Amino acid sequence: MAEKKVKQAGYRRGMNVLEEERRLSVFVRFLEQLNSPLIYILMAAAAISALLKEYGDMAIILVVITLNSFVGVIQEGKAARALEALKKLSSPKALLKEGERVREVPASSLIPGDIVCLEAGRQVPADLLLKTAVNLKIEEAALTGESVPVEKSVGKDSRAYMSTNVTYGRGEGIVTAIGMETEIGKIAGMLQNTKTEKTPLQKRLADLGKVLSILSIILCVLLFLIAVWQRRDIPEMLITAISLAVAAVPEGLPAIVTMVLALSVSRMVKVNTIVKRLPSVETLGCVSVVCSDKTGTLTQNRMTVARCYTGRGSCGPRELKCDLDRHFLQGFTLCNDAEVLRPGTSPAGSLKGRRAEKGQETTERLGDPTELALLDMAAAHGLYRRELERSMPRRDERPFDSDRKLMTTLHADRGNRISYTKGSPDEVLARCRFVWREGRAVLMGRQDREEIGRVLKEFTGAALRVLAIAMYRDAQAPMEQDLIFVGMAGMYDPVRPEAAEAVAQFRRAGVKTVMITGDRADTAFAIAKELCIADRAEECISGEELSTLSEEALRKRLPWLRVFAHVAPEHKVRIVSAYKKAGEIVAMTGDGVNDAPSLKVADVGVAMGMAGTDVAKNAADLVLTDDNFATITKAIALGRGIYENIKKSVLFLLSSNFGEIITMLAAISLGLPSPLKPSHILWINLITDSLPALALGVDVNGNKNYMKRPPRSKNESLFAKGGLSCTLLYGFLIAFISTAAFLQLPLGNLMRAGLPITVENLGMLMGDGAFLGRCQTYAFTVLGISQLFHAIGMRDVETSLLRMNHRNNKMMLLAVVLGIFLQLLVTEVPYFIGVFGTCSLAFTEWLLLLVLSAMPLLAHEILAFLKNLH
Repeated sequence: MAEKKVKQAGYRRGMNVLEEERRLSVFVRFLEQLNSPLIYILMAAAAISALLKEYGDMAIILVVITLNSFVGVIQEGKAARALEALKKLSSPKALLKEGERVREVPASSLIPGDIVCLEAGRQVPADLLLKTAVNLKIEEAALTGESVPVEKSVGKDSRAYMSTNVTYGRGEGIVTAIGMETEIGKIAGMLQNTKTEKTPLQKRLADLGKVLSILSIILCVLLFLIAVWQRRDIPEMLITAISLAVAAVPEGLPAIVTMVLALSVSRMVKVNTIVKRLPSVETLGCVSVVCSDKTGTLTQNRMTVARCYTGRGSCGPRELKCDLDRHFLQGFTLCNDAEVLRPGTSPAGSLKGRRAEKGQETTERLGDPTELALLDMAAAHGLYRRELERSMPRRDERPFDSDRKLMTTLHADRGNRISYTKGSPDEVLARCRFVWREGRAVLMGRQDREEIGRVLKEFTGAALRVLAIAMYRDAQAPMEQDLIFVGMAGMYDPVRPEAAEAVAQFRRAGVKTVMITGDRADTAFAIAKELCIADRAEECISGEELSTLSEEALRKRLPWLRVFAHVAPEHKVRIVSAYKKAGEIVAMTGDGVNDAPSLKVADVGVAMGMAGTDVAKNAADLVLTDDNFATITKAIALGRGIYENIKKSVLFLLSSNFGEIITMLAAISLGLPSPLKPSHILWINLITDSLPALALGVDVNGNKNYMKRPPRSKNESLFAKGGLSCTLLYGFLIAFISTAAFLQLPLGNLMRAGLPITVENLGMLMGDGAFLGRCQTYAFTVLGISQLFHAIGMRDVETSLLRMNHRNNKMMLLAVVLGIFLQLLVTEVPYFIGVFGTCSLAFTEWLLLLVLSAMPLLAHEILAFLKNLH
C-alpha cells in the first residue's frame, strides 16, 4: 500500500540525495582560468606587441593563453570526475526491511514508505518515524549542534533525522522524507562544502608562487633597467622583460599538483583505500606510528570456538552436553544479535548477510563474526536462535557498549523470566555472586574465582579471545548484578598471513606498529608476539595500568610500548594524543562508534570498510575496503610515492625556469643580444609546463622502493634532501648549454678568423638579423629539448637511465616525443618559421644541438653513479 502511494506521489529510486551546487559550464570555467595575475601580465604583453605591430608575437601570446586555459579546464574536469567517482564508492548505505528480509541498499535509493532498520554505528539515511526503539540514542549534532545523544522512544521523541548518527541501541522506522525534503535538506546550504580543502603542500606552493611572483616583478624591472642603461630597443626589451617575468613563475604548477592529488585518489582505490580527505594523501607519507586494532585488521575475523569452560570443567566445544550444559549453550545463543539458520530455513536478513564457509554452503550466516562463532558452537548441538526464541522470546535488553563491555537480554522462560549476560570475563566475574554447577547455583567462593582465573589465563595465553556467560533467574528486567556464573568460551581468530610481512615492512620503513585492543593482555601479547610487534611482556600495558599513569610517566614509557590491551575508548584518544605530543605522525585504525574520537584526533584516521560503522567512516580520513592491515602498508607506500612525484614535478619546473632566467640575464647583462625572443620563452613554457610535469606527477617508478627509508618530517621543505642543489645544478647546466648553443656560431667565426673573443666582436657579428636569428634558433632548440631530457632524468635522480623501466610511464614518452615534434614544427615548417622568427636547421646542426641538449642526461648518469658508490 505504501509503495502504491509512493508511486502515485511520483517518487523514484535515487532521489534521496542532497542537491549539490550546479557545476559551472565549460565556458565559465575557461573564463575562470583567465582570472590570474600571470594571465593579466601576458595580456599586457600581447597588447604591447600589438601596439608595436609585432603581430606574430601577439598571436603566439594569445595562443599560449588559450592553450594554458584549455589545459587547466581539462585537468580540473579530470580531477572533478575522479572525486565524483570516489564519492559514489563512499556513499552511505541503509538497511531496508522488506517483509521479514533485511538487505543493505544505497541510501540514495530510499523512498517514503520504506521501512529502515537502525543500529549502533549507523547513520540515519532519511527522515524517519520510529516504529520500534530499543534503548535507542541518536547524536543529532549535524542538525542541532548538540553533541549529547538524544534518547528516542516510540510516541515521545519518535523522529529520527537524516545525517544523524545512531550511537546506542537499535530500532526501526518508516521513511517520511528524503533528499531536500528532509530537515537537513532544508538547511543543505549550510552543509555544502563549496570550497575544496587544500593540502599543506598546496598551501606551501601557493606561498612559493607569491614569492616567485614578487621575484618576477623585481626581475622584470631589473631587466628593463639594464636595457635602458645599455640603450637597447626599449619596446622590445619591455616585452622581453614581461615574458621573462612570466617564465620565472611555473604557471601550470597549481593545476598539476591538484591534478596529481586527484588522480592519486583513483590510485588509492586500486589498493583498496578510499580517500575521504585529500590532505590525508600527503600526510600518509609522513606517518611514523600506526595504531591498529587487532580483530579483523591484524587477524582474519573468522572466529571459531576452540575451548569451553563450564561447571564441569574445561573441554572442547563438541564435548558439551545439551542437558548438562543447557544454560551455557542457551545463554550464548539467546544473548546474541547474529543468526545462523538451520539449512533450508528462509533468512530473516541482516546487514552482513553472507554464506557460510566451506562445509556449510546451505546455511545463512548473518552478523558479527564473534557472535557467529558462538552460534556455530550451539548449531553443532542442534540449537538455533530463531527456533529457541519461539519458546523463549526476548522481552528486553541492554545492548553491548564499550564502557560496560557487556550485553544483557531478558527472555520469557516457562512462565518466568531469565536474564543472560555476555561479555568480558573480568566484567562478568565482577558482577557474579554464584556459580552454576551440577544443575544448581552455589555461592562462588575464593577457590572458584581462582579456578576461573587460572582457566582464563590458560585460554588467553593460548591467544584465545574469551567471552563469559552468566544468568539471573526470575528476573523482571535485564540484570547485571548478583549474577550466576555459567561459563566461558575461548575463540581463536587466526592472524592474517600478510600481517606479519606488513609489520616487518613497516619496521624497514621506520614506521612503528602499535596494537590497541579490548582483549586481555595475555591474548593481545600472544598475537603481538606472533606478528613480531612485541618481544617482551614489558612492551604490553593494560588499560587499567594506563589509567594510573600520569602524562609524564606515559611520555617516558611510550617509546618502549607496543601493545595496549583491555583499553576503553577514552584510552585510545589518550594514546594517540601522547604519540602526537612526542612528535610522531599517527595513523589510527577503528571500526566502532567509540573509535570515532580517536580517528578524529589521529593525523590520519583509517576506518574499516567492511566491519566499520558509518560513524567511524564519517570520522575517518581513509576507508579500507578490505579491512586488511597490509592495505595500510600499500597506502603509505603510495602516499610516499605521490609526494615524491609532486616534489619531482616542482623541482623540474623550477630548475627549468631557473635555466631560462639565467640564460636571459647572463646574455643581457653582458650587453649581448637577447638569446630568446618573447615567443620562444612562451613556447618553451607551453611544452614544459604541461605534459612532462604531469608525467612526473603520475610516475610509477618500479625501481624505487619508498618503504626502505624512514618517513619524512611533516614540515619538510620541498628543497630538503638535495632539492635545492638539484634545482640550482640543473638550472645552471641548462643555462650553460643554452648559452653555449647561442654563442656557438659567433665564437666559431671569431676563432676561424683569428679575432679576439670580446663582447664587442660578438655583438658586431650578431648585428646581422639573419645571423642572430640562427643563433637564437640554436638557443631556443637546446633550451626546449634539454628540458624534455631533464624531465626523463628527474623520474629518479638516484637510478641510471639504463636501469629505469621507461615503458611504465607512457605519458613521459608521449611528452618527449610530442615536445620534439613541436620543436621540429617551429624550425622546419615555413609558416611557423615566419611566426617565430626561427630558421631551418641542417641534419648536422640537429645532431650537434641534440648532443648539447642531452647534457642533463649525462649529468644525471654521473650523479647517479656517484650516489650508488656510497
